[in-house]
Amino acid sequence: MSDDGIRIDYALAMEDGSSSGLTTAELEAEAPAFERGLRRVLAEAEGGRLGFWTLPDDHIDLEKVLAFAKKVPATIRDVLVLGIGGSSLGGRALVEALGPAFPDPDARRIHYPDNSDPWRLVGLLENLDPKGTLVLVISKSGGTVETAAQLLVVREWLNAAGAPMKDHLVAITDPAKGLLRELADAEGLRSFDIPSNVGGRFSVLTPVGLLPGALAGLDVAGLLAGAKAMRDRCARTELQANPAGVVAALHVLHHRLHGRPIHVMMPYADALRGYANWFVQLWAESLGKRVDRQDRVVETGPTPLPAVGATDQHAQVQLFMEGPRDKLITFVALAEPLAHRTIPKEEGPYAYLGGTDLAELLDFERRATALALARDGRPSLTLTLPRLDAHHLGELFFLMEAATAIAGELYGIDAFDQPGVELGKRLAYGLLGREGYEDAADEVQELERGLPSHRV
Repeated sequence: MSDDGIRIDYALAMEDGSSSGLTTAELEAEAPAFERGLRRVLAEAEGGRLGFWTLPDDHIDLEKVLAFAKKVPATIRDVLVLGIGGSSLGGRALVEALGPAFPDPDARRIHYPDNSDPWRLVGLLENLDPKGTLVLVISKSGGTVETAAQLLVVREWLNAAGAPMKDHLVAITDPAKGLLRELADAEGLRSFDIPSNVGGRFSVLTPVGLLPGALAGLDVAGLLAGAKAMRDRCARTELQANPAGVVAALHVLHHRLHGRPIHVMMPYADALRGYANWFVQLWAESLGKRVDRQDRVVETGPTPLPAVGATDQHAQVQLFMEGPRDKLITFVALAEPLAHRTIPKEEGPYAYLGGTDLAELLDFERRATALALARDGRPSLTLTLPRLDAHHLGELFFLMEAATAIAGELYGIDAFDQPGVELGKRLAYGLLGREGYEDAADEVQELERGLPSHRV
């Protein structure tokens, strides 16, 4: 495969490749809506409202990240990243994709406890050396309750060991406002900014992802270079020449015209498991909306589903093949595998495997699965990376961010807000007794009192 960047093959999402695919006329009819949507995205980016679009040009942040990572002493063996959702999934996907399967025992380790479930965090605190640990606390708003709770626990852990906050705690947050920004300024903590015009789920190319990546010794400059190359392709105004436009249009049209609201992200690469999870949050939180831009109730949005090949050929593919015809599957393939191992030749029932590379076997399985699905009228598309390195991972991140923005335009909704998560946060604050949320505590009590008794 020539290295012209990520290739998108979507024949099996079209009628001539799968009996229930889109017609050429259906795709071409979406071109005017795509062009209008792209113009709006580009205008919003140029006006400074969609900051993710210009992140590949942010060399100042990159230089700050690289300079900081270079100065972190070798005695720091572990990095503990406190964050959840958009503050965690992108960085974690980056580190998992570009890091080795089994790091050198002397290499710096990056840990993502992610959840407020204490199981993993407690295990880490019991086994890490506080004086050999750097803690990154990430929250755009500064008020994320799970991250705040982890921060308080970890601060106590550091203090008990006599590990100074200024040497062991770094904040990544809004540049001007929020509780975490106030704390960082008040205590003189080192900090990095999440631009105010970049939402959490679009923040992997900010210090949210770049700093953990740099501390792990990864090529974060290459990541931004790849994102920039993809951005140039995603600015093209012709639908079928625009990778993000094609991805967005295929998903929206299969959903809207053919009843396929479930969108599966299925990389055939273990290193991209975390990427599939990152995509799920990006797609779900951006596109699942109650109202459109005109405040009309639409309650629209696809349901993203993570999978990984070939593992899920023995799990979810049975459902994909014989279950409801409500899915569009995106396969991700690597033209150049991350590793090779030839299966030894032996006589007997497994002789047919001899001489085949394990990576070749994996790709045979991907191709066979896609063709089997298409034969039964179940559509898919394939994103092929020349190789999984920083440049092409940067392309992959930006591709789906741009596709999300364009899909929002095609659905007619705002892809950059998330009002649906706010009520749950407010009720949780009420249960916690947070000042100013007394009415939420009363609301919880009223809601729970009104529940019927159905128990076993």
